[in-house]
Amino acid sequence: MLEKMNILGIESSCDECAAAVVEDGTWIRSSIVATQIPIHAVYKGVVPEIASRKHTEWIYAVVQEALSQAGVEPADLDGLGVTARPGLLGSLLVGLSFAKAFAWARDIPFIAVDHLLAHLYASQLADPSKTDQAAPVAYPFLGLLVSGGHSIICRMDAFDTLTVLGTTIDDAVGEAFDKVSSHYGFGYPGGAVIDKLAQTGDPLAFNFPLPKLYKGEHRYDLSYSGLKTAVINQREQFRRKSASPLRQEDIAASFQKTAVDILLRSLFRAVEDTGLRTVVAGGGVAANSYLRRLLGERQDLRCIFPPPELCGDNGAMIAGLGYHYLIRGERSPLTTQACARVKAFKRSYP
Repeated sequence: MLEKMNILGIESSCDECAAAVVEDGTWIRSSIVATQIPIHAVYKGVVPEIASRKHTEWIYAVVQEALSQAGVEPADLDGLGVTARPGLLGSLLVGLSFAKAFAWARDIPFIAVDHLLAHLYASQLADPSKTDQAAPVAYPFLGLLVSGGHSIICRMDAFDTLTVLGTTIDDAVGEAFDKVSSHYGFGYPGGAVIDKLAQTGDPLAFNFPLPKLYKGEHRYDLSYSGLKTAVINQREQFRRKSASPLRQEDIAASFQKTAVDILLRSLFRAVEDTGLRTVVAGGGVAANSYLRRLLGERQDLRCIFPPPELCGDNGAMIAGLGYHYLIRGERSPLTTQACARVKAFKRSYP
């Protein structure tokens, strides 16, 4: 094994064009994220065709900036990791095609990775300029993967071994945040906007319902379509104080409370049943302040979150995860294809 191994990571699964250089699977030497949020905000959601075109325009400069910030040349790289699944197919193809060409031209090892596994690895990355680094995470642990496209409670037995315990049967939690925010005109992206609004809202102003998923194989599953419908179409049925003025902050706070309560109810069932006391969160919704606070209050659990800048899609988590495949001797062929979806998230992955 090399004394120091620099891996370039490329991520383009949705609307973030990102690249990073990570040393030895841990130390972030650079991380560049070119966000498309202002471009898609007018549409209140990501437009796939626009996203892929922007990746095509930006990816060369983003990779160049990541190398420059890390102070490395292409010849200094020991390998390359890139997201191959899941995500928007057009966006994935841009990053994957660029990575293949880069690896081939420079004759460096290339590995295609799953960015969902990478999200659950993100908390093991560290900034060498900071001293308050978390201790390494020991396997097994429970993973809480929450984003705009996925809501998964799982058991992690290794960096590449994920067993799904529960997943959404309809909408993902991040999608629910975006839909509620769009309906009320709060702004985009919904998760960050609602989190901010909720800071000054009353989380008990509305008693929104929790789904009744508790029997058999659904014990750890999640559902957000009912909550979304209640907040958008049946709001007044669940209002506790009908005589008080209607405030958008109260809607945001009450929705956020219920959305997080749905997650934690299933997660805590998994804690009780598995006996695992370490919970590692990942994905965009892992940046939610209310979720982080409630999990942080559980003194009987070790709850680990990536820093907010590593909760969203980024190249550092791809490089970090890719390192472990590469030192194990794994390589991806240049015939590797992008995959928009993976097999059903039920009890094995995939």
